[in-house]
Amino acid sequence: MATPAVAEPRPSAPAAPASAAAPFQLVKIPGVNGDKLDGAAWIHPDDAPRPAIVLPSPWTQVGWHTYAVMATKYALSGYNVLAYSARGFGSSEGEVDAGGPLDVQDGSKALDYLIAHAPGRTTKVGFAGLSYGSGLSQLIAAHDSRVDAVAALSTWGDLGESFYENRTRHLGSVRALKLVAGNARLSARTRQEFADLLANRNIPQALAWAKQRSPQTYVKQLNKRKVPVLYAQAWHETLFPANQSLKTFNALTGPKRIDLSVGDHAGPEMTGLGGLPNHVTHDAKRWFDRFLKGERNGIDTEGQVNSQVMWKYWPWLRETRPAWGAFTERTQRLNLAAPGRERTDGVLRAAPSTGWRMPITSGKDTTASVAGKIVFVAGYAEMAGLPKTYRTDTISRENAAVWTGAPLEATTRLRGAPRLRLTYTPTTARSTIIAHLFDVDARGKAHIITHAPFTAPEGGAGRPVTADIALQAAAYDVPQGHRLMLVVDTKDPLYGDANGAGGTLTLGSPQAAPSYLDVPTG
Repeated sequence: MATPAVAEPRPSAPAAPASAAAPFQLVKIPGVNGDKLDGAAWIHPDDAPRPAIVLPSPWTQVGWHTYAVMATKYALSGYNVLAYSARGFGSSEGEVDAGGPLDVQDGSKALDYLIAHAPGRTTKVGFAGLSYGSGLSQLIAAHDSRVDAVAALSTWGDLGESFYENRTRHLGSVRALKLVAGNARLSARTRQEFADLLANRNIPQALAWAKQRSPQTYVKQLNKRKVPVLYAQAWHETLFPANQSLKTFNALTGPKRIDLSVGDHAGPEMTGLGGLPNHVTHDAKRWFDRFLKGERNGIDTEGQVNSQVMWKYWPWLRETRPAWGAFTERTQRLNLAAPGRERTDGVLRAAPSTGWRMPITSGKDTTASVAGKIVFVAGYAEMAGLPKTYRTDTISRENAAVWTGAPLEATTRLRGAPRLRLTYTPTTARSTIIAHLFDVDARGKAHIITHAPFTAPEGGAGRPVTADIALQAAAYDVPQGHRLMLVVDTKDPLYGDANGAGGTLTLGSPQAAPSYLDVPTG
């Protein structure tokens, strides 16, 4: 954590009094190229020095209206507030630039507008947003030195990794973005990149396009000014998976905090947007109160990582750690072993096991789906205490390889990103595997803990492939008596697979590179 002198390069003025007299007004903001951005402002009429908050809209035609309640609460706390619909969405003019240069310039134009229309001096500036607005907030902060703090909710750090994790196309993300956009006016370039990702063409070009729109690309700019950044993410995020955000979060050197919660994209924050009690939106306000108003409310000393544990519902259990490096305390290695004579499933065990072979048929889906209904439905069910239940006896052992551990003698506190090393030989030129880690009870019913895809490059037919995969990070308590189950199959609706029809993958554990699963605990 940076010292206060570094974290606050501009001194805070004495906080202006909170006031209900911040008239709400609809506004049209002059954006780039003369495009007018639709928005709303809550500006105090007095000339007292005040901090300001700007809220770029999520990826939705609802636009700035998403923030109506949250913006009002900020205004009642003494902030001048401006919420606007990003170009191409709602009633804003222009075309959707998907976080590109036009969006960044629009953010600075919006800030110009708010500062110009505030009667008093603007002391400090915060940018906050949900989903699309969270990425825009980070990008604008990296390019506009007037931004003093960011709250990025359900955000992304590396857009390329979100769309193309381990060389595997994240079709669910792209399809969801197209669906949620509705009749928004996507630019020709945005439409082209989405189409290329779905069709598996021009991938290097799509990744270059995504890199320009990734906060990860501009971490040095954020670090140079030690911009305080608050992240919020869902553990089972299907749109922008947690690992890519954690990569950017860990690269930040200024004041930072990440709130990790049960659910899926935009779920953990939703009640807060409606004005109900909510941990994430409450922390966002505390973040701004600390770094825009200078309040010593403790949010910068509680620990950089605040996580909700699956499945500790009543009461909701949250843990704090000083940093992500302290999230995992130790690692347990479970080696992948072949089935015994009377078993069809392999075994997860402490002793190394090499020399075995397990063939599966590739290119067919199994009931070991990553998320069920994507993107949002499964996440809301998880938040309600109803995570998807899997029957492990329905998973096709012809199309999936399964390894099961012994019943746990005590509750295992899985904390962090499990890592899988697995060697397999495909009969097709390219191949895809999906690794799932489940918590299984004595009746064979399971909940998913985490997963990750992996695609081998061209030229792999008949050649062994050693996949080293970081599964998505998790905070999960596996109860005593339950077992860990690893399932590897080759197809899932969330991803684009590279397996040819009728192919075979022969999984194994060569002596030179034994196959294993590292389970992080803490």
